[in-house]
Amino acid sequence: MIDWDVAVSTGVRWVRPGPQVSLAEARGVVAELRELAGTVAGPVRDVTGMAGADDIGQVAVVDRPGWIRANIDGFRVVLDPLAEHLRERGRAPDPGSVVASVGSRITGMQAGLILAYLAGRVLGQYELFLPPDPAAPDGAAPAGRLTLVAPNIVLVERELGVNPHDFRRWVCLHEETHRAQFTSVGWLRGYVQEQMTEFLLASDLDPATILERLRSAAEAVGQAVRGADGEADSLIEAIQTPRQREILDRLTCVMTLVEGHGDYVMDAVGPSVVPSVAEIRAKFNARRSASGRMEQAIRRILGIDLKMKQYAQGSRFVRTVVDEAGMAAFNRIWTSPQTLPTKEELAEPGRWLQRVAGSGALPAGG
Repeated sequence: MIDWDVAVSTGVRWVRPGPQVSLAEARGVVAELRELAGTVAGPVRDVTGMAGADDIGQVAVVDRPGWIRANIDGFRVVLDPLAEHLRERGRAPDPGSVVASVGSRITGMQAGLILAYLAGRVLGQYELFLPPDPAAPDGAAPAGRLTLVAPNIVLVERELGVNPHDFRRWVCLHEETHRAQFTSVGWLRGYVQEQMTEFLLASDLDPATILERLRSAAEAVGQAVRGADGEADSLIEAIQTPRQREILDRLTCVMTLVEGHGDYVMDAVGPSVVPSVAEIRAKFNARRSASGRMEQAIRRILGIDLKMKQYAQGSRFVRTVVDEAGMAAFNRIWTSPQTLPTKEELAEPGRWLQRVAGSGALPAGG
């Protein structure tokens, strides 16, 4: 389906270089980020009430090419078994065929170009899907990895003119919250992977249909760039089937929750942990909304705008529930998939409070 080697080489070739720093400064930033990744676990635990794993696990501080390689490793973990499953069902070309060879190289180039763009913007992430660890006794994959993109963090802190040490701690808080979520809630990682797999299997995989939808999305982007009215669908919206829309609603709800929860924690730690937190948030939000027309078009087609809306809506949901019912009541959300908020409840937190936190009847396991 995708030539991963082509994706890596394309992404690394086209990614822009990071900000200019001296070797000593670069080493200092990497050392500080590694240290902060370990020290923010306490503040996150204090705010959320989520213990997480005792061991923080893997921490990677990478440059932009390193982020590209890491993400492609994660894609392979999810997509390679799926591709084999589709071939067994006769829904994908044989890997040795000319169609498969040419098509995989083209999609590899497309994936690489997208990752090259994103690699200049991502500050950090908690990687859920990692390849097996040869050093592990049973060859099992690590539970997850907290990854920080050093050049992007330096670039943004310079652009915003904020205290760099506060900003780095602030970013680490968000990713550490994700680590706490996925190590404290035993079913969460499997649920996300299940929804992703189900979404991909629900594709009609009709090349002509997919091409037509992609062309429509590309034309809409072109109109946006030229100043015409209307908005482009995101890339994921352009190729999904009706069945996929149902699955995507569930996946979007859980991702809105975990991203909003991370954003909430970034700000809830207070001045004692991040003294300039209010200034950082104000300047960061202003930066998010300031972009040119072409940048806006690219962000729409890659779904970045959707992710920003998830941050905002999820954060509002968490803040509302915690303010009204307290953190202990909010944490009932992690009981099971049935206690996750629906799309309607994310928009109206009171409905979730009434359904879950307001009643004693919760699914077993909470």
